[in-house]
Amino acid sequence: MSRLGSVPPPALVLLGIGSVQLGAGLAKTVFDELAPSAMVLLRLATSAIVLTIVGRRVLRGAMVRRPRQDFLIVVAFGVTLALMNFAIYESMARIPLGIAVTIEFLGPLGVAVAFSRRLLDLAWVALAAAGVLLLARDDGSGRVTVAGVAFALLAAAGWAAYILFSTAIGRRFTGSSGLALASIVGTVLMLPVGISTGGDALLRPELLAVGVTVGLLSSVIPYTLELEALRRMRAQLFGILMSLEPAAAAIVGLVILSEILALHEWAAVACVVLASVGASRTQPQRPEVPEG
Repeated sequence: MSRLGSVPPPALVLLGIGSVQLGAGLAKTVFDELAPSAMVLLRLATSAIVLTIVGRRVLRGAMVRRPRQDFLIVVAFGVTLALMNFAIYESMARIPLGIAVTIEFLGPLGVAVAFSRRLLDLAWVALAAAGVLLLARDDGSGRVTVAGVAFALLAAAGWAAYILFSTAIGRRFTGSSGLALASIVGTVLMLPVGISTGGDALLRPELLAVGVTVGLLSSVIPYTLELEALRRMRAQLFGILMSLEPAAAAIVGLVILSEILALHEWAAVACVVLASVGASRTQPQRPEVPEG
């Protein structure tokens, strides 16, 4: 962490955002060879292994004399991790990356607005809703499917639950021990479906390498960067910077996957980004925790 301490916090957040979306783009490049659910298994397994190794001493202490409720919350958090990642990868397999992440971002935006009592936030909800309606518009291209949008909405619900469970986990476990335990639970849950859909492809070294890289880029690296950033910056600024996530996803989709969004789709991304920025600026809220 000493080296990260010399990097400006906003830069750490932006690097974390770039890492998450780069991992998503890399994952999608191999969906024709490795099913999305199998990629989710590799991502969660990588996160679980790395976080367990790094925090093994804290993890041992976290397992001692814990009330039953703590472990129930860990299990619920693990289920949420598995569901959120499964849903967004299945969405990405059906619709452009930028559109999937833009819809998914309704999750943290919804949590932020739900805990607000300001009438102004209703305007941000309306703006975000306008963005989703633009994305759902049938332009005849066939690129945006009902299933893809449905999975993205499920991922949004998962992300909202992730934020709430992360807060509960943070009160009960120190460091990354709660996330490590939840990642183990999520990995176990994904084992049957991941193995059944991945089959022999899970034994191919090049695909395993991609899966490990995705796990590092999408979970371990951004979590480390964002945790360090949160130690040295205001929560409001963190939330504003995180609002750039849909735009980053659209850019990664364009550069890595050659997914060219139409003008109305870019307008939709802008609506959701502006809604999230507005919601972050108008309330003293805690930001969403780093994505697991």
